[in-house]
Amino acid sequence: MARAERDDALREMAANRGLKLVKSRRRTPGRGDYGRYGLTDAAGAELLGFGRNGLTATAEEIEDYLHKGAAADWKGSLSAAGGKTRPKPARRPSPEPEPEPEPPLAVRPARPADAAAIAGLLADLGHRAGASEIAARLARLRKAGEVALVADRGEAIGVLTWHVTPVLHRPSPVGRITMIAVAERQRRRGVGRALVEAASEQLRKQGCGLIEVTSNADLSGAHAFYRKLGFERTSYRFAKPLD
Repeated sequence: MARAERDDALREMAANRGLKLVKSRRRTPGRGDYGRYGLTDAAGAELLGFGRNGLTATAEEIEDYLHKGAAADWKGSLSAAGGKTRPKPARRPSPEPEPEPEPPLAVRPARPADAAAIAGLLADLGHRAGASEIAARLARLRKAGEVALVADRGEAIGVLTWHVTPVLHRPSPVGRITMIAVAERQRRRGVGRALVEAASEQLRKQGCGLIEVTSNADLSGAHAFYRKLGFERTSYRFAKPLD
């Protein structure tokens, strides 16, 4: 850009901001403040580029000053108008990984490897026994042909035991659910129902014409569960420990 064109551009920029461009009157390169500039406000007050021996600012310094001032004026006017500078787009949080699908519920015969999990389920009912003792009891039930049933959803989350009682006063044996336990976190999810239905099928195959279940008197939640499955209260249960 020619010097004259630059000077005109600087004057116009200054005028647009209400300022005045002052240019050195020196015409000889290298003498005094040749090629230097200054800026004043509309009243003539010195703003930039004035020294003891004349003007000091270069064209680049004047231009930079005017550009910064223009940017400040733009931000100020935008703020006064209630506007906001465009914020940087917020970084989107990384999506959380999808939870792995839960294995389907299955009811199967109990295995020795289930002993520890079954011990935990029984402990929730107040019946404490070690895994080795539970494994021995499972073996006795298997030998008697009354294999315990386990609800499996990737791990043992429920257990049920059943028994066939031959009786004299009925034409067919009575089937009995002797114990059922479901992990607390898995309750109200169809686990207990699946265990009872599987036990009912086992007792039907054994020729039973009736299925009974006993429940402690203070377990009102369990009573409601059995009623929902079609059980009715028919008697009181009495118990007495044997020496």
